[in-house]
Parts: sequence; structure tokens; C-alpha cells
Amino acid sequence: MKKYDTRQRDVLIEFLDHHPDELLSVRQVADTLSQKQISLSAVYRNLSQLEEEGVIRKSVKQGSREAFYQYMGAPACKNHLHMSCTCCGKTFHLAENHTMHLKQALCLEEGFQLDILNTVLLGVCEDCRKERNP
Repeated sequence: MKKYDTRQRDVLIEFLDHHPDELLSVRQVADTLSQKQISLSAVYRNLSQLEEEGVIRKSVKQGSREAFYQYMGAPACKNHLHMSCTCCGKTFHLAENHTMHLKQALCLEEGFQLDILNTVLLGVCEDCRKERNP
């Protein structure tokens, strides 16, 4: 698919850059950008292109069929693994030093090179654990 640098794409990337740790649905993105005259079809088209380019990551939350997207091009994401809560959907950065230790350990001990940008650790965040076990 041919990449077009358009105002709509630029507005979308700017929006995503301000929400790097969030999993956003197409509807959430489109609703927010509708006030900037960005159409739903433009959101779908651009998200698809950005996913092909590896700039965003698409995922489906457990128990849902709806797709969610996370921007991976933010500088804050470059050296961090992402942890995603399977209960609330929040996404967090693993501390950079923990990410590097895990990456090094896997390489040295297992001979496995971890792709940080395309790896997400799934689990339950502290807030959700507290709600479950007050």
C-alpha cells in the first residue's frame, strides 16, 4: 500500500504521540479526531498503514473482538518492554534497566534475541489486583 503524507496522517500521528501508553480503539481515535475533520475511513486507512510500517501495534483485548492500537513510535517506547493489564487494558512501560536485564539474560542464557518493540507482557496490574483482593 502506498504511503501518503497527508494532514490527516500527521494529525493522527500527533494524537498517537500524545497517548503512547494507551490502547485505543478506532472509535476512540475517530471520535477524538472528528473535531479536526478526520473521517472514520481516514482513521482506518492510516492505522492500517501505520501497522504495516510497524509504527503502531494492534491487539485484541481478552474477551473482546474489538481491535486496539498502541503507538510505538514515541521516543519513550524505544527502550522499554510494554506490560498490558488483561483486566483494565492499561499499558505500562517496564523500567529500562529491567528491560535491558531481561533482554540480556534471554540472549546469554537462552540464545534468544528479544524484539522489544513487538513484545508485550500480559498480566494484571497492581490496581486490578487490589480490586480483586481488597
